[in-house]
Amino acid sequence: MKEILKSCVDKVDDWIELRYHHRRRNSIMARGGRIDTAESIVKAGVGVRTMVDGCYGFSSTDELTETGIMQAVHSAIVNARNLSKLKKRKVTEFKKIPLATEDYFAPGYESLMDMTLQDKLDAVVKMERAGKASSKYITRATCRYSELLEDKIIVTSDGACARQRLAQPEFLLGLIAEKSGVQTTYRNGAGISGDWESLFQHPSIDNVVEKTSGLAVDLLSAGYVEGGKQTVILSPSIAGLLSHEAVGHTVEADFVQSGSVAKDKIGERVGSELVTLIDSGDAPYGENPAAMLTFDDEGVPCREVTIIDHGILKSYLHNRESAALFGVEPTGNARAWEYGVEPLIRMRNTCLAPGARSLDEIIAETKSGVLLEGSGSGQADATGEFMFGVGHAVEIKDGRLGRLFREVTISGIAFDVLKSVDAVSSEFMWDMGTGYCGKGQAAKVDGGGPYIRCRTTLGGK
Repeated sequence: MKEILKSCVDKVDDWIELRYHHRRRNSIMARGGRIDTAESIVKAGVGVRTMVDGCYGFSSTDELTETGIMQAVHSAIVNARNLSKLKKRKVTEFKKIPLATEDYFAPGYESLMDMTLQDKLDAVVKMERAGKASSKYITRATCRYSELLEDKIIVTSDGACARQRLAQPEFLLGLIAEKSGVQTTYRNGAGISGDWESLFQHPSIDNVVEKTSGLAVDLLSAGYVEGGKQTVILSPSIAGLLSHEAVGHTVEADFVQSGSVAKDKIGERVGSELVTLIDSGDAPYGENPAAMLTFDDEGVPCREVTIIDHGILKSYLHNRESAALFGVEPTGNARAWEYGVEPLIRMRNTCLAPGARSLDEIIAETKSGVLLEGSGSGQADATGEFMFGVGHAVEIKDGRLGRLFREVTISGIAFDVLKSVDAVSSEFMWDMGTGYCGKGQAAKVDGGGPYIRCRTTLGGK
């Protein structure tokens, strides 16, 4: 396929980008002691972008022959010419940088392909049954396993010519507990880049049945937190959610151009000196985040980007077009979910950098506050304002953990929260690997960090 793409590129005078993308998504769900659903979806094709008169034209095809791809190329050229008549702000030349020319085959791709379906089915059913049998108060259990197996080839007329195979498995156990008319739900899971064994070594699913069942049952008798602004310690999952949803999106260059809260703030303080925020296609800390990438869907190497350095906003996230408009180098953040859509500016693995103190030390010096564990659903907007659900909360009083709380929400303005950070733990974990970012199209991402102490608003019953 790489040779076919190279041959097509050589036939075109204009700038051109060809992206072959083959994806297999396998998904299994167990419920009621048996497999409830099992599906395998395979999509393959080539996405085509050309640039004419400073404007992109896009087309795609699932006809994987030179003839079929060239037909899509001609359609993309026509689209570019038509759009160039309407577009006002144009890019006539990309910044010259080294593009990807080496192939990368990620660990786990071959082993997950070779692993039998029966072995995966048996493991999922076994875990679901164990969850259901873990307590007399557990009334329902679900267990889900899914995997993305991707094969991509990027060839461009200005030098990119590389292939990468990616393996992204994930696991999630959900348990519902009920007693005296009160019902609670708790979930634990993990998603990584890697193989089956690495997935089940993730700290989030260590003793997953016992942890999930214990919390689901304990929350039946838990109270509600007092609402209002309080000192809180955010777990890595919530720190990651804050980093991604409330900060990360505001520094994506297309959102910056649209007027996000981060616009014109490069060089300004947006967090305390303890706050350093990174986005990377690699793992700057920890192991096996879910979005390990060597190059993006424009063939740009996925370099590490320090977005915030000790509280100072240093960089936005760019594709090739926005980088040219801003006069900077692209950061490797152009990503497309499938061959039939254009790459958008997306995060990869986004995290706060760990500190030098232990969680126990931070708790011990906290006179009054709340430890928040487990992220839930939520929302954030371009102003940095956010509201997230929390799995559970634990009271901190005079340096000791106390009562358990349920159904907690947190809200605030992201940069205000980051400015209030006064303690950062040495413990670090990636803990958003079961989620997908939705920005017009899905993207597999990860987020995480240390435990951080800060101030934000809590909501209870």
